[in-house]
Amino acid sequence: MTDELDDADLERYARHAILDEIGEEGQARLLRSRICVIGAGGLGSPVLLYLAAAGVGTLGIVDFDTVDRTNLQRQVAHTDDAIGRPKVESAAERIAALNPTIDVRTHNLRLDADNAGSILGAYDLVVDGTDDFAVRQVVNDACYRQRIPLVSGSVVRFEGQVATFKAYETGPCYRCLFDRELGPGAAPRCDTAGVLGPVAGVIGTLQAVEAIKVLLDLPGHLVGRMLMVDAQDPSMRVYKTRRDPDCPVCGAGAPSAEPADTASAK
Repeated sequence: MTDELDDADLERYARHAILDEIGEEGQARLLRSRICVIGAGGLGSPVLLYLAAAGVGTLGIVDFDTVDRTNLQRQVAHTDDAIGRPKVESAAERIAALNPTIDVRTHNLRLDADNAGSILGAYDLVVDGTDDFAVRQVVNDACYRQRIPLVSGSVVRFEGQVATFKAYETGPCYRCLFDRELGPGAAPRCDTAGVLGPVAGVIGTLQAVEAIKVLLDLPGHLVGRMLMVDAQDPSMRVYKTRRDPDCPVCGAGAPSAEPADTASAK
């Protein structure tokens, strides 16, 4: 990817290029960027589509699941004829139809402590849209150790939340806020508690916005803060978050993150 936009880029991303906060230089930076999205479901769908439309040059998709008819109420990256197919394949095709210039890398697997580091280490930023508490912790741990910014989101019923974690620099990590061990069914999930489809779209879109702001070093990001959305109230509130000094990942007694010169370029 070159450092300059060609004529086709200038036309496609014209509305970004005229923003003072982005401009041609910022758009070129997006085109050089690599983002991995964990989950191609209710949150991952709008994240992937908006980041692809925005011109993030490389998008990784991690998901081991296949498309089910119950997904289609909110997982807008998939269509009815994709039922039964791997979500990573369906999402990759949708991205290609939207913006064929994007390099899409599919990881059709379940992320765990053994493979997270090698997969996520190839990216500049990670967006987590899973509904699995254990996977969220694995993603957090890998991002902290490799100094990768993490944009996390969750949604259930009419509510959702978004936060960004860069505990290797400042603020808490995900485990500082959510480190308790949860048994099966302890945390509400969309498949048991339900979710209003557009709420997933709102939270996923906010995650995409946050990812772009972090990549371009724009002010107002959610490091050390959490945005809570209640669509039924309706309300949006931002709360400060704090590091847990006893956190097993980023606390005083925990192993340090990798030095910046040994981690991938972020």
